[in-house]
Amino acid sequence: MQRWDRVEAFVEVVRQGGFSAAARQLRVSTSHVSRLVGQLENQLGTPLLYRTTRRSSLTDAGALYYEHCRHLLDGFREAETALNDFQARPKGTLRLTCATTFGERYIAPLVNDFRCRHPQLAVHMHFTNRQVDLVDEGFDLAIRMGVLKDSSLIARRLCERREYVVGSRDYFQQVSRPHSLAELASHECLLGSRDSWLFAVDGQRREVRVSGRWQANSGPALLDAALKGLGLAQLPDYYVTPHLAAGELISVLDHYQFTDTAVWAVYPRHRQLSAKVRQFVDHLVTHLPAAL
Repeated sequence: MQRWDRVEAFVEVVRQGGFSAAARQLRVSTSHVSRLVGQLENQLGTPLLYRTTRRSSLTDAGALYYEHCRHLLDGFREAETALNDFQARPKGTLRLTCATTFGERYIAPLVNDFRCRHPQLAVHMHFTNRQVDLVDEGFDLAIRMGVLKDSSLIARRLCERREYVVGSRDYFQQVSRPHSLAELASHECLLGSRDSWLFAVDGQRREVRVSGRWQANSGPALLDAALKGLGLAQLPDYYVTPHLAAGELISVLDHYQFTDTAVWAVYPRHRQLSAKVRQFVDHLVTHLPAAL
């Protein structure tokens, strides 16, 4: 660990812009910091800093060494923080948001299990199909599905997710099954909150606009309409898997299925993630099935 002390002193000198400022940050004397950096240079066999009476600057070797060491030191500190968080009891209020049906079916039971393990923790679950602004609306994390939009949030993959285009047997007794994306134009498509469906063509993502005389911003309503033969619907696996197995729905266009989708936990990019969020996300990763 003696080398770590020397590396820490060197990194802080660079970050703080001098030996005195680094000493204040490390709460040791300036002479002690200078001695540690000198020992590190002797150990490495090369000068790391140019020293003058007023300031210090990096040598070429020092710049190279600093770029590697600062990441190592940050990782070491983050490892300590993660361990402290792991050992700490979650406290305060855990505020999370999720799409309604998925949240009620999968997330709420896991939140309740987590709450049973940590009775001192308060929880606030908000189920909505609207994409919530976590920072402005004061949420700790969100559970989101599908392809994430670019954002400043940190995302952690929880499990796989698949979208299926499905229709009932009654529907396909009236019309032929589509074998290409172009054929969707001749079908009655049941619309959710969006008027485009997601596919993969030659390995590339493609959104296809669809149309129909039925629309609702509700997954269960879409599922019911598809089961009753009103048209084709694109729905995630956790809606349709049991109905596919029972033969009530038939999946089509599977060779165009877009596979790069998942369920994610997303949270603001804080320097130190709180124990309640870190432990809850670990809980989700452990207990959600690998594929729904």
